[in-house]
Amino acid sequence: MAYLKNFTTFNKFGLGTNKVGGHNLFDNLADEDGIALVKAALDSGVTLLDTAFAYGFGRSEELIGQVIKDYDRSQLIIATKAAHDPAQNYAFNNSPEFLQASVDSALQRLDVDYIDIFYIHFPDESTDKRLAVQALQEMKEAGKIRAIGLSNFNLDQIKEANQDGYVDIVEDAYSLVDRTAEQTTWAYLQEHDIEFVPYYPLASGLLTGKYTKTQTFTNDDWQSRNPNFQGARYQAILAGVDILAGIGQAYNASPSQVALAWYLKNPNIAALIPGARIAAQLHDNLKALDVTLSDEDYQKIDAAFK
Repeated sequence: MAYLKNFTTFNKFGLGTNKVGGHNLFDNLADEDGIALVKAALDSGVTLLDTAFAYGFGRSEELIGQVIKDYDRSQLIIATKAAHDPAQNYAFNNSPEFLQASVDSALQRLDVDYIDIFYIHFPDESTDKRLAVQALQEMKEAGKIRAIGLSNFNLDQIKEANQDGYVDIVEDAYSLVDRTAEQTTWAYLQEHDIEFVPYYPLASGLLTGKYTKTQTFTNDDWQSRNPNFQGARYQAILAGVDILAGIGQAYNASPSQVALAWYLKNPNIAALIPGARIAAQLHDNLKALDVTLSDEDYQKIDAAFK
């Protein structure tokens, strides 16, 4: 339990790597840019790299494996995930056999002796989640992984998976814009000493300040299919971003850096894994580490996005 907080040198800031080799997810990605991004992260003191088989169907893991050969493995926290089964047209598979084979395959692609955190990326519809986690526990006892994670599981699925108390970490969507996890899973996670890692902390760019209240989206824009970018909800979110911007003036920080600083101060969050396409975006995000919010500003942000 509490795997991440046992790393005394870990500053809570990691890198989400779906844009490293994730050619199936994003257009115009270059492997050399992904390699440069991971190097820049490690050279800047980032020690947590969060990847998955689904990011390029193994390509992200391969690129990360190439980079980390030149760094002290003992100081790195490598997290990956699996659920998409190529033999079933990438449908979700949580069977013990599939998960154990996925661990072995990920070890080969990353070219490492162990994986720090191995997540079941998505729940399937049929596997007993207790048996799925027991399979990962066997891999943990064999020294192939060091912590067991779940991603995109609802509370009932988490409870089913954690019947033996083997689950260490849960990774799920969470941001100032979408705080559902506070009401659904956090109480259980805290009771069972399970760490929480949010993904999409900048809410698909909504918390960066790049959108305006008069902005419109055509049917061809992906934002037109996201309720956060529609009507009164969109306007309320941008009003909160204005508050982030106002607070940021006192810290010489952007809205996104203030938002990331809020997560860093939040005791319920074990790590941050914002993604980036290029090193400049990473370095901009890392400036959040220089922002130490006052308790008053922390509460003001909390209230603005309730």
